[in-house]
Amino acid sequence: MSSTFDPSDPAQSDLICDVAVIGAGTAGIAAERAARKAGKRTLIIDPEFRGTLCANTGCMPSKLLIAASHAAHAVRRAPVFGVHSGEPMIDGPAVMARVRAERDRFVEFTRESFDDLPQGTAIRARARFLGPTLLALDDGRRVRAGAVVIATGSSALVPETFRDLGPRILTNETIFELPDLPESLAVIGGGPIGLELAQAMGRLGVSVTLFDQGTRLGKARCDVVHDALHDAVARDMTLCLGVETVASADADGIRLTWTGDAQGEQVFSHVLVAVGRPPNLSDLDLKASGLKLDDHGTPTSDRTTLQCGSAPVFIVGDANADATLLHEASTEGAIAGANAAAFPDVTPRERSVAFALTFTDPPLAMVGTGPGDGVISGRSDYSNQGRARAEARAEGAVTLYADAQGRLSGADLCCPGGDHLAHLLAWSVQSGATATGLLAMPFYHPTLEEGLKAALRQICSETNQAEPAGRDFGTPPGA
Repeated sequence: MSSTFDPSDPAQSDLICDVAVIGAGTAGIAAERAARKAGKRTLIIDPEFRGTLCANTGCMPSKLLIAASHAAHAVRRAPVFGVHSGEPMIDGPAVMARVRAERDRFVEFTRESFDDLPQGTAIRARARFLGPTLLALDDGRRVRAGAVVIATGSSALVPETFRDLGPRILTNETIFELPDLPESLAVIGGGPIGLELAQAMGRLGVSVTLFDQGTRLGKARCDVVHDALHDAVARDMTLCLGVETVASADADGIRLTWTGDAQGEQVFSHVLVAVGRPPNLSDLDLKASGLKLDDHGTPTSDRTTLQCGSAPVFIVGDANADATLLHEASTEGAIAGANAAAFPDVTPRERSVAFALTFTDPPLAMVGTGPGDGVISGRSDYSNQGRARAEARAEGAVTLYADAQGRLSGADLCCPGGDHLAHLLAWSVQSGATATGLLAMPFYHPTLEEGLKAALRQICSETNQAEPAGRDFGTPPGA
């Protein structure tokens, strides 16, 4: 996979390419592919080529754990339908073994893509800047490039109070390696990673307590949606919000002491730290690049071109700490790779509507822009929605946002099927759909999609837009 290198051969001291990509994750792979597609000679530099963050320690293993938790939860709530099977028996080692086995399959798929690269393209090494387009590799070689794409990703942040306490302190990069489910788990951080893994562990029978300095979970924008999320996850874990925590080693695990809106002390077998993932930039010697850096040491860049100032350097994915989501990383990589190949003819590209999902149950989603001055809103209550009630999961809410003409600008939701509804809403916002136009679309009965009607009607009313006629005969109230 990596090019053959003889350090005693002076002729091999420098590698030359049109575009050098530092990092072989989702964004880096997309950048290299786009630059190569443009006909440029590329190098992609990575110390491990272990596959993407998503496949290794992010999206896929977390969803595998969540899938197991859904199975356990379905067994527990089956009696509401008159189906009785008893309390589920959770085989922790089997749960974790399947997570790792399926995870490894996904990882292998991403690694196989490296084998398809042209000979000598993949360079197994660490890179740092010597100049804007001159890189030093840790094997002694240098890379001279026409343009450089930084795609070094991010790593889990572990605050000082949790360091040096041994393997019982977990992050999303280590939790999936546990041979068995923990006996008890403290989760530090109420963001997407913390919420997803806390609820999954709780439904798998682990005693879970989630701690956060703030009182807002999942970065939810709408108060009503946040309350729905809070009520849902509180059934599967203990919430301690608005608190500061201090950790220390204990013979039986990790002792946590917390103060603030609540006070307490407890020993947990494990602690999951999920308080953020800062960019991996410290080893790049960015001062040598000549790039302008912000207060956090991150190069400033234009999100429509991914270019850093006017330099032949681009930064993508988690490395730029802008929109740290897989689909955004892939988009950014493609934009940056094409622009790096065309440098200095850099072309701004339109970005898709903002779209974030947290895979709690029910899912939390945020689409587009939220509440603000001049923004019209409409709300749907799913606590008595027909299809949701039939499935014994009637809870949650949807808030839609629109401009004065009734054109949708965003949505906040936490409701059954929210991951699918959010896609429909994201597509609607990006396509410029109006509340009136969406109400004119077919709504099959009974579906979760019907629940959006109430919010759409409110927007029509607030904007004096006429509802389409003849579209709602036979739909029962509350459906």
